[in-house]
Amino acid sequence: MWGLGFRWLLLLLLAFAAAVELEARFVVEKNSLMVTSPTALRGRHDSAIGNFGIPQYGGSMAGAVVYPKGNSDACEAFNSGRKEHLFRTKPGALPSFLLIDRGNCLFAKKVWNAQYAGASAVLVVDDKDEPLITMDLLQEDDEAAKYIQNISIPSALIDKKFGEQLKKAVKDGEMVNVNLDWREAVPHPDNRVEYELWTNSNDECGPKCDMLMHFLKEFKGAAQLLEKGGYSQFTPHYITWYCPQAFVVSKQCKSQCINHGRYCAPDPEQDFSTGYDGKDVVVENLRQLCVFNVANEIKKPWIWWDYVTDFHIRCPMKEKKYNKKCAETVIKSLGLEVKKIDKCMGDPNDDSDHPLLKMEQDSQIGKGSRGDVTILPTLVVNNRQYRGKLGRKAVLKAICAGFEETTEPNVCLSDGKDKTLHLSLCTCVY
Repeated sequence: MWGLGFRWLLLLLLAFAAAVELEARFVVEKNSLMVTSPTALRGRHDSAIGNFGIPQYGGSMAGAVVYPKGNSDACEAFNSGRKEHLFRTKPGALPSFLLIDRGNCLFAKKVWNAQYAGASAVLVVDDKDEPLITMDLLQEDDEAAKYIQNISIPSALIDKKFGEQLKKAVKDGEMVNVNLDWREAVPHPDNRVEYELWTNSNDECGPKCDMLMHFLKEFKGAAQLLEKGGYSQFTPHYITWYCPQAFVVSKQCKSQCINHGRYCAPDPEQDFSTGYDGKDVVVENLRQLCVFNVANEIKKPWIWWDYVTDFHIRCPMKEKKYNKKCAETVIKSLGLEVKKIDKCMGDPNDDSDHPLLKMEQDSQIGKGSRGDVTILPTLVVNNRQYRGKLGRKAVLKAICAGFEETTEPNVCLSDGKDKTLHLSLCTCVY
């Protein structure tokens, strides 16, 4: 038992984390929604891109708005007792954009029920007058993970006033047609896309870690093609927290932090009495940063993708191989010098700032159009936070939307499935 002191520390850390979240600058990424009919509503409106599903970055989508007569919040399945999909697009007709009300259940559940009923896209009407927010999960559980993993249609939140106008038009028998446009959701200032992934080496945090590790393996081939061709500049990042000064010498902070409480991570298993500690995660995160830096020095930054995916396969926590010895085996297999990595990492017991980790903490603060990074994973493309499913096809579409038209590399035009990609994947098996 950790005792009363530990419980107080937990409360303090939770309070600190909550304060950081409240002060964080979260940027709502938007796409354009154009009403083409009826004439009285014609015009352009903002909508907030949902943080799941597959937004059509770089493209647009026309549809006919449908407002259900019952189950208007979409918290129940629409197809109960039905053989057909209620909102499936009929041949020759515009895709169905299901208009649903906010409230009573998770955003993801609403969109999942709409998708299962055949809707091509979802517009959620806010239930209060407020600035647009990003539809996301407020909690993590197995049910929510199921919805998130299987949602493949785009969704967006619209403001209450505009939503009520659309509902009235549909109820009055008007033909309501709209166009969702994501073409300006990712800026494209030049012929190179810069993107970054805020990630984590922890492989024991449940569905979110499983999703992240699957993405890294799945996207590696496309990422390496983009990087080797000079089409992209990728940078990995890692979130760390610091321990309150009053508790730096406590056993708890010593087990979760390095550099005397300056850089900390949550316990991997969320059980302080067993398994690995948070400091083990911080050290491996730092090692992965150093692998990237050393690989970058020899003009081969794409080696980072090989290291993180190979480390996950060879050195999992469940097999008690998440350690320096196993990591060095992977490093050597990739032709990198262990001594250079060690020099970059330094001594985790030093009572001083680590230049790389200090830079990471500073980078968590948003600049320009990018908000603060407070959750994992976070993908940023051309300084805009990506919204949508963390899957190879969806992310590649967002990255490719960052190129000027006619400058897209072949990996974008072929959807990453050409022979070159398969050869790239094959050369990474050791």
